[in-house]
Amino acid sequence: MSRITSSAENHHDDLNINDLGLTADLAMWRQTRMARRRILKLGTLGAAAFLVKLASGDDQRLAATGAACISNIPSETAGPYPADGSNASNQNLNVLTKSGIVRQDIRSSLSTGNTAAGVPATIHLDLVSTLGNCGPLAGLAVYLWHCDRGGNYSMYSSGVTSEDYLRGVQVSNAAGRITFQTIFPGCYSGRWPHAHFEVYASLAKATAASNVLHTSQLAIPEDICRTVYSAATGYSSSTTNLSRITLATDNVFRDGANLQLATATGDVNNGITLTLTVGVAVAGSDATATLAPSITAPPAATATSTPAALSLIHISAPTRR
Repeated sequence: MSRITSSAENHHDDLNINDLGLTADLAMWRQTRMARRRILKLGTLGAAAFLVKLASGDDQRLAATGAACISNIPSETAGPYPADGSNASNQNLNVLTKSGIVRQDIRSSLSTGNTAAGVPATIHLDLVSTLGNCGPLAGLAVYLWHCDRGGNYSMYSSGVTSEDYLRGVQVSNAAGRITFQTIFPGCYSGRWPHAHFEVYASLAKATAASNVLHTSQLAIPEDICRTVYSAATGYSSSTTNLSRITLATDNVFRDGANLQLATATGDVNNGITLTLTVGVAVAGSDATATLAPSITAPPAATATSTPAALSLIHISAPTRR
């Protein structure tokens, strides 16, 4: 691989963008098509910036260079079981106002103390600003929920209406990361295995769906689903349901899931880790930010956010049902 110094811009003539080495080729392949185009448009300067970020171990975000950035994660329906104060399934349930809902470990029910059984799982969401060169978004709140290993949703499904497990809120740290300790979701009939999440401007705003900045869903890779469902207790119906659906036929992910498909590591015995980088049209703000009207193009990105001072601008995207 070509030598890169800290002043990559001044030494970009040393680079051959057609021969950056196998490691760089693989890292480039992992970028979205749009990201690759942006890097190649910048020629040797873009290649230099890309390699500097690759050397720092941050080839997915390329945050500081501006050479590449992921697109906004698609907006999706919250589904029929959100418990976020909205009218869903002919009810207005709201778990967000419950004491203790701000928690990293969402396996136990706040109401009963019962714990959802299943293969342990960790979900990491890395929030980045698509208006700020994919810099990390600190201080945002995320409400995440998903079904249990039998495909049931707490508070709604028969037999678990008194439970509120597998629901929780966390605030992104300085690196934009949010982490939940949970179980691996099952696959119920008609849907690809997934988790729902809503992004809020701040923890103070994460009390009702009316304050949501962005709603989306995380898709779980097929290979890890098959591994878990075939090897772990309690997932037998998931094996059957998964065999009857694909990402291409799922009513949410069928128009493309590349921005929503998590990476998976781990195993059934030690637990599964799911990680997803979430691009959101947010740039700089304060904690009292409100939604801006929909516009066709985002304003120029000028700064990344900080935990102390965020100023939010929201660009709405079409919601897929």
